[in-house]
Amino acid sequence: MSLNSIFQFLVPKDKVFYPLFQEISLKLKVLSETLHEALTLPSKDRNELLKEVEVLKSEIETIAQKTRVELGRNFITPFDREDIHALMTSIDEVADNMSDAASRMRLYQIDKVTKPLRKLTEVNLEACSEISSAVDKLNNFKNLDKIAESCKNIYRLERKADKVFDKAVADIFENESNVMDIIRYKEVMMALEFATDSCRKVANVLEAVTVKYA
Repeated sequence: MSLNSIFQFLVPKDKVFYPLFQEISLKLKVLSETLHEALTLPSKDRNELLKEVEVLKSEIETIAQKTRVELGRNFITPFDREDIHALMTSIDEVADNMSDAASRMRLYQIDKVTKPLRKLTEVNLEACSEISSAVDKLNNFKNLDKIAESCKNIYRLERKADKVFDKAVADIFENESNVMDIIRYKEVMMALEFATDSCRKVANVLEAVTVKYA
């Protein structure tokens, strides 16, 4: 039996951190679903869901902060403290970027939802679903291979978002003559592309955990 296996056997079942991990990853998935759904609605019906994205972002930030407080209170943690901190911070960053996209859409009063915008929110939804799936498996280190597979999928989705973003920006400069519209759409798409970059950071943390406990 490996040292890690012995450690997991001896340490009591965690009742503090895993519920926080599951709560924050589920809220992240709901946030990404809400943002993607908002872009399928007519502009007059979109604002309420965009506001809900910002509310969910605030709730995610609160969970991340609560986890940091628990790190200071608890001597025993399910895995390395720096990895727990990095996981919660990176998930919070994903939510922050998607919330930025939502708030910019409201602020700039973007009525027309382009195909690239929908595609980027779709990619973020897929990536956040993978994060939720992987985080849910952190309570059992026998699932490391499944966590690693989710990480690979997130990396693939991040590359896909890069391609969508690059092509969309090129198309905007080629086909859009209104300078303000160019700026508005580019800023929203940048926030969505940053969100997938942040999803990759989450995957990096999860992958580091799988390597340490393999």
